[in-house]
Amino acid sequence: MPEGSGSGTRGSWFPRWFWPSFAAPATIWLILLFVVPFYVILSIAFGRLDPIFLTPVPVYNPVRWAFGPFRDVLSQIVAGGSVYRAAFVHTALFVGTATALCLAIGYPVAYFIARHAGRFRTPFLVAFVAPFWISYMMRMLAWINLLQPNGYVNRVLQGLGLVHDPILWLNGKPITVILGLTYGYVPYMILPLFGSLDRIDVSTLEASRDLGAGQLSTFLRVTLPLSRQAILAGVVIVALPMFGDYFTTTLLAGTRGTAMIGNLIVGSMQSSLVQTGASLVLILLALLIVPMLLYLRSTSRAAAGGFGA
Repeated sequence: MPEGSGSGTRGSWFPRWFWPSFAAPATIWLILLFVVPFYVILSIAFGRLDPIFLTPVPVYNPVRWAFGPFRDVLSQIVAGGSVYRAAFVHTALFVGTATALCLAIGYPVAYFIARHAGRFRTPFLVAFVAPFWISYMMRMLAWINLLQPNGYVNRVLQGLGLVHDPILWLNGKPITVILGLTYGYVPYMILPLFGSLDRIDVSTLEASRDLGAGQLSTFLRVTLPLSRQAILAGVVIVALPMFGDYFTTTLLAGTRGTAMIGNLIVGSMQSSLVQTGASLVLILLALLIVPMLLYLRSTSRAAAGGFGA
């Protein structure tokens, strides 16, 4: 009997290449829109500069790549007092704080919707997904109107007697950038958490209570461990885009004291420092690969040995 035409298993008559062929469109898409552009970035970062116009000249032959400009950018990041190091420090602080706030806000919201929203679950989900229907730029512009000296935020604070003079929120305050990042990305934290909490079997929680555990003990010993993978997924989904975010800082602060690495990359690409921008992209990518690998390792271990692995 010809290979692939047997009748031992239903559907086994398909040739070996049939099911893998379904991945061909996504593979081609990935090669054209990620692999090829990434190789161009490598060719620019390790290429050379035109001696007259000082424009980058890509070098596509890896044998002829020059790593001197890349090492110069890396040394400036390590050296103290440079704008590159300051941007990396700002990015780490802003992203870490905003991610923690997203988790602190998103977990209780997702828990409430999954366990206590009842028949209002769908309206709550629609309310939290609704911001995706509006342009991110429009949402940030709304924040600008709210945070202006005569905006509603200062009006409310002055009306409550908490401040006497308007707070200049848009004058390069780190707290403004952190709040903007939190507002922009918190829905990405809520959705995976809700999906995980909603899948926890109620009988598992009831069994914990039948064994004498209280609500807090059940949450700490059962609910929280079972949602650990969702927490990791939410952190990765939220934090990774934040590292490359430049739009939030530009609109809500726009000062050197709050510049993130994304702002330096965009500024380099818009000037004659394209090669520097390409080097910054590679350095940022190398840093983000580490948490991605840790997340994939944790996911594979959880899938192989359960959540307690």
